[in-house]
Order: sequence, then C-alpha cells, then structure tokens
Amino acid sequence: MNDPELLSVLALHNAPNLGDSTAKKLIRHFGSAEAIFKEKPASILKIDGIGKIRLEGLFDSERFKAAEGELKFIKNNKIDCHYYQDPDYPEKLKHCIDGPILLFSRGTIDLKNRKILSIVGTRKITSSGIEFCEKLIEELSPLDPVIVSGFAYGVDITAQKAAIKNQLQTIGCLAHGLNQIYPKSHARYISQIEENGGFFTDFWSSDTFDRNNFLKRNRIIAGLSEAIVVIESAEKGGSLVTADIANSYDREVFAVPGRPSDLQSAGCLNLIKSQNAHVLTSAADLLYILNWELKPTVKEIQKQLFIELEPHEQLIYDFLQDKGKQQLDHISLNCKMPTFKAAGILLEMELKGAIRPLPGKLFEVI
Repeated sequence: MNDPELLSVLALHNAPNLGDSTAKKLIRHFGSAEAIFKEKPASILKIDGIGKIRLEGLFDSERFKAAEGELKFIKNNKIDCHYYQDPDYPEKLKHCIDGPILLFSRGTIDLKNRKILSIVGTRKITSSGIEFCEKLIEELSPLDPVIVSGFAYGVDITAQKAAIKNQLQTIGCLAHGLNQIYPKSHARYISQIEENGGFFTDFWSSDTFDRNNFLKRNRIIAGLSEAIVVIESAEKGGSLVTADIANSYDREVFAVPGRPSDLQSAGCLNLIKSQNAHVLTSAADLLYILNWELKPTVKEIQKQLFIELEPHEQLIYDFLQDKGKQQLDHISLNCKMPTFKAAGILLEMELKGAIRPLPGKLFEVI
C-alpha cells in the first residue's frame, strides 16, 4: 500500500463515529480510502445507512495531522500494517464483519496454512488451571498450532509461556498501541514472544490506555482462530465476552469443567450448561470436534514397533487400522465378541499404547 492510501486508511480508521464495518462499506462503495476523502460529505450522506453523526469529524484537518503522526511512528518503529484487503491480513479475521480495517503487528508472525487456537480465561488462574493449560498445549504441540491470547495475567500468559516452551508460535493481542506494554511485569516476555510469533493490535500509539479497550481487543482474539478455549472463568469476565463473540463468528468454543464449588469454574460451567461451549477434558475432545488429526511422534511410532498384542487385541487392532475410528458397538459386532469383552480388551490396548479413546465412545489406533 502506498503512503497516500495508508494515510487515508489511518484517517478513516481513527474516525470517532465510523466503526470498522461502516468504513468497509465506504471503501467498497468508492473503491479506496483515498477516494472517500475526495468526495463531498453530501455525496457520502446519500449512501444508505450513513448519517451525519457517522461523518462527524471525518473531514477535519486534525484527522490527517493525527494520521501523519501515526504513520511516522509506524515507520520509525518498523511496525507492520495489515490492511483488510491485503493478502497478509489474517484470513479468518477477514470474514468478521467488525474485524479492523487496519491491524498493526510486530514480531515474526506467520499464519499461512496454520491451525490457530485462542486460549483465554481468568487472571486468577489456579494451580490445576495452570497444569491443564500446560498439558493441553503439550499434547497439541505435534500439530504445531499457533496459540493466541491476550498477554494478560493468569491464563493468557500461562498459555503463551507454554507455547514458547513447546516451540510453538504465539500471538499476544493487545488492548493498547505498540508503544507500551500492559501489564508492565510482562515486558520480560516480549523478546521471546516476538521471536516465536508477535503481537497484534488495532490501537494507535496515541490511544490512552483504558480498560474498555479489552472488550474491543477480544474480537481480534476470537476472530483470528478456529476455536476458543476457556480454561477457567468466574461467573463474569472478559473471557466470557470473548466466547460470546466467538459464537457470533461461528467459531467452536470449548470450556474446561470444574467443581461447582470453585469460583473460577462458574463461567465455564455456565457456558457448558447453556450449550454455548463444548466440554473440554483433554486434547482428544478438541481434536474430535475440530477434526484435527494428531499424527504420532517418532517416539510413539518407535514404541508401537515393540507392542506385543494378544490374538483378540490383534483382531481389534487390525479392524481399527482398516476402518479408522469406530464406536465400541461396531467393534464388538464386527469382531464378533460381547461388548463387555471388547471394552475390556480396548482398555488393555489403551494401556499398552496401541489405541486411544475419543469422545463418543470412539476408538482409533495410535
């Protein structure tokens, strides 16, 4: 994008009453952001749904002065700009009606042909929440997914640290410009994250930090990914807003259940009870719903070479290898054995590392 067009996009992006969906509407109508500012306000007002309030302040000279200042900041700090019509703009975010027309990034982000998972939750994560989050990401690591979160305390930073530990790309979505960091105590993670992903934001360097920014930021966390995982959440919280947005974008939402007496489980349990989230008890649940195939690691393959199976186990193993994922009843019927006997044999095979159970009483070979 050339500088004049980027300057116009910035001016449009920072308009106080316009919003991203209306800005996209104007760009579609006139062909470019630069063309909008060559029109008279009266001609723009003729477009359906565009009123005087939306255009208020759009043509002020101060709008372009502010855009020039931000453009200077972008160039001086080597910030990458992703325009919603450009090929490098995140593909899934393109299909969100209120996705930002302009996204700023820093780091080594590469989303091309990648599986993307957002993980959110409470800032007051428990020890069991930390353990679950770390184990989930470790189990998913053979898929090399991109882990997205909000770089906040608790679940966010736990997920991003676990991603780095497993050499996965991770993205922090910020509720402020790239000239600052919140919380300040997380500054020590910046270089690691930029080396293994980076940061996204649609806020300017001149934007004042405000807690309301988190709600706007959450749409990017939800829009970037294929699915959202809520690890822990109180009855009310920003992660539940992210889950609602994700549902509105037709993303899959997962919630980790906990004990009803635990305050940090209330939000997750409510999501599950209201059927706004799938139950997530292990990586297998997520793989099944998303139809992600987890290929065995070299270590697992080597382990399989030395597995000794009994005749009945071999019969079931050969059937699953030939037919793929199968339910317990189908295994019992096709292998001509009672269901209770098949269930016992499958358990022994699971303990040997020959097969694994999946949601819905399904089994598959490893």
